[in-house]
Amino acid sequence: MTKILQRNLYREVADRIGDLIEHGELAPGERISEKQLCDLFGVSRTPLREALKVLATEGLIELLPNRGARVVRLTLKNVKDTYDLMAALEGLSGELACQHISDAEIAAIRQLHNTMLEHYRNRDLMPYFQVNRQIHESLLAASNNDVLQEMYSNLSQRVKRVRYSKKMTERYWRQAVKDHENMMAALEKRDSQLLGQILRDHLCNKIEVATLAGVIDTEDDKSVANS
Repeated sequence: MTKILQRNLYREVADRIGDLIEHGELAPGERISEKQLCDLFGVSRTPLREALKVLATEGLIELLPNRGARVVRLTLKNVKDTYDLMAALEGLSGELACQHISDAEIAAIRQLHNTMLEHYRNRDLMPYFQVNRQIHESLLAASNNDVLQEMYSNLSQRVKRVRYSKKMTERYWRQAVKDHENMMAALEKRDSQLLGQILRDHLCNKIEVATLAGVIDTEDDKSVANS
């Protein structure tokens, strides 16, 4: 990583740490070394500590009294609880998008969808995830509801490393693509109820994918898995 030149931008420091967490370079439960991060980013402890406070409010790290900070260890229950809220918001965004979206915006999402399918056929997972995320962000933007987008973004930050896990079985990947095909069909028909329901259901398989990838701590949540 390159050094951060504008050293007063604690938000940029927070974003860099968030990237390390998302990509698994800072593992769940890992203690955060302020010295190592200061050396890595070329910043002093002041913006770093401000960044850690921000990440704590976003649910990515937890601050330990007089003991520094560590990466939050996700449990099946808190991921499930977060996904329940995200699914409701994403479903609402689809319903609103059908009311507000223009033909040009639908065409742009269709183009993104076709690009995503090409990545799927080539089994290019990370480019697939990038375009997949753009599609969901485009639908959220089309909802024309700023509060919804802000709430969704805050929740999404908490579980980003789950939703875009680097490990995904063929079965779940195939289902995700099928969901997106159905999403496009509903969007192009402007069928708000159908699109809303598809988006609500779309997150359901992600929890098991993340569990398989070892991202979620399931030791204390077996009861949730059976619910």
